Amino acid sequence: MGGPCRKWGKWRSVREDNARGEEAGVFGLLTMERVRRITALAVPIVLGMVSQNLLNLIDTAFVGHLGDSALAAVGMGGFVNWLLVAALIGLGSGVQATAARRMGEGKEGETAVGLNAALIVAACAGIPMAILGMQFSEEIFGLLNDDPQVQRQGAEYLSARFIAVPFVAANFAFRGFWNGTNRPMNYMSTLVVMHAINIILDYGLIFGRLGLPEMGVAGAGYATSIALVCGTSMYVVLGLVQGRANGFMRARGVKEALPVVLRLSVPAGLQQVMFSAGFVIFFVIAGKIGTDVLAASNVIINLILVSTLPAVGLGLAGASLVGQSLGAGDIAEARRWGWSVAIIGSGVMGLLGLIQALGARTWLGIFLPDSPATLELAVVPLIIIGLYQAFDGIGVVLLNILIGVGDTVAALKINTLAQWVLFLPLAWIFAVELGFGMMALWIGMGAYRLLIAVLVSVRFRSGAWALAKA
Repeated sequence: MGGPCRKWGKWRSVREDNARGEEAGVFGLLTMERVRRITALAVPIVLGMVSQNLLNLIDTAFVGHLGDSALAAVGMGGFVNWLLVAALIGLGSGVQATAARRMGEGKEGETAVGLNAALIVAACAGIPMAILGMQFSEEIFGLLNDDPQVQRQGAEYLSARFIAVPFVAANFAFRGFWNGTNRPMNYMSTLVVMHAINIILDYGLIFGRLGLPEMGVAGAGYATSIALVCGTSMYVVLGLVQGRANGFMRARGVKEALPVVLRLSVPAGLQQVMFSAGFVIFFVIAGKIGTDVLAASNVIINLILVSTLPAVGLGLAGASLVGQSLGAGDIAEARRWGWSVAIIGSGVMGLLGLIQALGARTWLGIFLPDSPATLELAVVPLIIIGLYQAFDGIGVVLLNILIGVGDTVAALKINTLAQWVLFLPLAWIFAVELGFGMMALWIGMGAYRLLIAVLVSVRFRSGAWALAKA
């Protein structure tokens, strides 16, 4: 009886704290002091996320000059690569949750213990995954697309990207540590250097400039992998300089931290796997409609990321603020931080989405200068999805907060229900079987993202996430 009674008592406390948290109202959630603190933590993270998206856009712009097949191959290849590393990306969520809680508890000397455990997992799991991915890249693309040109170029790009799998995992683990300990500038500065390296190598390796060999789409893959390796090297140096006082590279506590990090990271990784696999299936559906639809969808997604990634960055900042409040035992304050960041995220995504919708043809023209028919296919879907962005902002922020505070199982369930049970089956039926094509695909995408926003809002309002252990 003691266990259930204690759990009920804690749940009742959570509900009471939620009720007190609602008293603040919208204006209480957006006081100048709260906005300043959110901004100080979020801006470096958001700039880092934006720089990542700018890199994707530059890659797309470079590859767009090689034709629709190359653009389709890189678009699908990028999501297949993301699918392979998605299970390890969850390490960042586990590290951030533990680091933020230890900060809130006043145990700053233990904040890097989770990072040490995550880096061991990144090496032990990432290296075999990279080897297998490189070995079977041709077979993977053969299963996903029927166009021989897309298959050939996609396999080349994918093989080059797979080299960096363990480094991607390590980079996300470091990101979780820096964000969880309120040092997002380290994350942002490293990303900026990485992206600068990537852009230079893209230009050289895709087109054979700067004395480098001309490698086409494979060059884009190698450029990204080299930049990721450089980023990991920078993070290690920063960790040795700034993280030793937090326990970085120390064996003490790693054995105990490993199961905690895995408990938090595995559901987060599965959520990323399901999300990424869903987008691979989305690209398969688009490819069944036509290579031009696949190319257009790749450009639309990269443009959508312009507004989505800042909201992801805000969600990561919100997860640190919420996690630190939970560590200090203040559930009502944790809840207020979550809603404060969600309101800001909705405003940012809504504004950027409106700009995308109003200038749809102009933005698409940057990436499809030689494909007017493909550009026309993408105009209306980009307008539709741009108008959804204010609602999507709430979902993106709160979903990342749930993951960042350790409520990873709920995030997994929400995304699986919305994406796999509803969106993807209906997208196939309406876009392919019934022949409604690209419009059905992107109307469904908007509805799916709106459903995510509703479900995570209900979850966050319930307060059940406050019971997650980290």
